[in-house]
Amino acid sequence: VLSLFSVSSEAHTQFYVTGVFGETQAEIEHHLEMGRKLLAAGQLAEALSHYHSAVEGDSKNYLTFYKRAAVFLAMGKSKSALPDLTKAIQLKPDFLAARLQRGNILLKQGSTQEAREDFEAVLQRSSDNEEAQNQLMKANELEELQEEAQAAYHQGDYSTTITVLERVIEISPWDPESRELRAECYIRMGDPQKAIQDLTPTTRLRNDNRAAFLKLGKLHYSLGDHHESLNNVRECLKLDQDDKECFSHYKQVKKLSKQLDSAEELIEEEAIEKYESVMQTEPNVPYYTNLAKERICFCLVKIKSATEAIDVCSEAHQRDPRNANVLRDRAEAYILNQDYEKAVEDYQEAREFDGDSNDIKEGLDRAQRLLKQSRKRDYYKILGVSRSANKQEITKAYRKLAQQWHPDNFQSEAEKKEAEKKFIDIASAKEVLTDPEMRQKFDAGEDPLDPESQQGGGGGQQGWPFHFNPFESGGSFHFKFQYN
Repeated sequence: VLSLFSVSSEAHTQFYVTGVFGETQAEIEHHLEMGRKLLAAGQLAEALSHYHSAVEGDSKNYLTFYKRAAVFLAMGKSKSALPDLTKAIQLKPDFLAARLQRGNILLKQGSTQEAREDFEAVLQRSSDNEEAQNQLMKANELEELQEEAQAAYHQGDYSTTITVLERVIEISPWDPESRELRAECYIRMGDPQKAIQDLTPTTRLRNDNRAAFLKLGKLHYSLGDHHESLNNVRECLKLDQDDKECFSHYKQVKKLSKQLDSAEELIEEEAIEKYESVMQTEPNVPYYTNLAKERICFCLVKIKSATEAIDVCSEAHQRDPRNANVLRDRAEAYILNQDYEKAVEDYQEAREFDGDSNDIKEGLDRAQRLLKQSRKRDYYKILGVSRSANKQEITKAYRKLAQQWHPDNFQSEAEKKEAEKKFIDIASAKEVLTDPEMRQKFDAGEDPLDPESQQGGGGGQQGWPFHFNPFESGGSFHFKFQYN
């Protein structure tokens, strides 16, 4: 950019001859000098302000426009630099530096014909100008590549089109048409992420590019990024609030986004209804249906609806077999259903897809402990209650079974012995499952009444919760059972 200031002494002389003399001339020189210093210091906005003043003071001097163009280029505003370079060329048609710079910008914008005219004009006056020769060759190459890309695209050869466009975009990185064409190829080849990468810069390269904002909105939407979709379609509506296509998409995304966001904030039962609404709002984009099924699966596990959770989670797994969250949640549903082998299988499969998840590692460890524990003594099965049973349900089941298996109800010695064993298990189950701390340990795969599964055991005799066995004194002992 600073090379734009390396103009000939003849150009400087021309500036002073055509400039406005007197006090105004002094002010112009001051602005130009300040602009030069500020530009060198990297203070671009301040430098631009001084060059604006210089142009206002003398709108007939080509060099003033040329220098302001340099600041625009330093700020990355090539489109703003073009009018100043054109003005400089109009004021001084033989100003080769301005023609060369304009040709370079036009080439980067993909305007091959106009760029070629500038480079040829430079070579007519300076046939040995090496930069103009090289850039003219690039312009000719670019034109051929553009034609080749268009031909491949119309033949449906999208892979070749993309390969050709890589070189096109290398030569003309500011050309929105090449990026839009490559984005279209990526869409047709099923790679929306790369299409988004190409389309995003075109919203800045082309004025009022509502079409790009809308297409970006739809691409993000199809990938499940509804927030980014909403951002893009809003940019479209900022350019024209009456754009029918943008407004139609905006309403759809806004509705879906509101449903998804509110569902995350609700308690499980209400969230399920919201996710069901999501599937009705957008049944055609698999991402949202899969997400809704996944979240309903999660909510059903949270409200401990085991059977329904297994059904929904299985459907979600069928839709998205590599989703570790679905496998994790179905494993938890199997645990609620006391099907520990299947829970272990699901956690092991989930670990294959997300080996770094602590939740999955801990879940697998707990499922394995529960499986091992279930092969010994399962207090839920002893009482015949579900893992989600509350204290009232546990106590009710305990009273019924304790009354049924009280040893005094049996006559023969063998029957009494069997009843004693059953009765002890029933009483142990009641003690563990009605004590929040012991139940939490048991749910984590540890039997709080088993000395082997805890350090410092409960003392007394294993399995009997009250630390003595009322049946030890023989058949003559009559235990008066309190149903409490």
